[in-house]
Amino acid sequence: MDRYKKQRTRMVETQIKARGVSDARVLRAMAAIPRHLFVDEGLIEQAYNDSPLPIGEHQTISQPYIVALMTEALELKGKERVLEIGTGSGYQTAVLACLADRVFSVERIASLATNARKILDQLNCYNVAIRVGDGSYGWREEAPFDAIITTAAAPEIPQYLVEQLVPGGRMVVPVGSRDVQTLYKLTRSKENPQEIIKEDLGGCRFVSLIGESGWGK
Repeated sequence: MDRYKKQRTRMVETQIKARGVSDARVLRAMAAIPRHLFVDEGLIEQAYNDSPLPIGEHQTISQPYIVALMTEALELKGKERVLEIGTGSGYQTAVLACLADRVFSVERIASLATNARKILDQLNCYNVAIRVGDGSYGWREEAPFDAIITTAAAPEIPQYLVEQLVPGGRMVVPVGSRDVQTLYKLTRSKENPQEIIKEDLGGCRFVSLIGESGWGK
């Protein structure tokens, strides 16, 4: 018996659909993935609250609405190869695993990557590969990707990542200062791959992207 099913249903209805997320596949994934498995034991009762939560190492699990908003912007249909920068708890990774063919996730903190891998395996998310390293470089060996999601904020659009998108591919990335950012959806033009179409998805606040094309060390 899943005692958190009602909480997930309420989360989707009141926090996600009510704010305009309408992709049926995204809504089903958000209703299915047990977010409480990705938070510390002492915070389980807050797992479906409308807020981010700390996961250790000065990192957070994002607010459910932001996870849904970013995922919807990727326009996933089921056959995509997706790159995630910042595995963190693994929650966003699990949502992506429900919606895409393959997910490649890069995490700079080894302990977080290890813990996320355990939970993802528990949920049979075997279409996910995780690597520990500088996510601002992307994952060149597996590029190009149909979609890229960055769950940490960069001071400017990371060109290393843009270059790893297929023509027509979508990327969602928070860009701005360390304190406040704008969430952007970038689409690499099919007709002219040098052209990047940028869409403002609104204000946000993420932890900093640490790395060569992020905030440094």
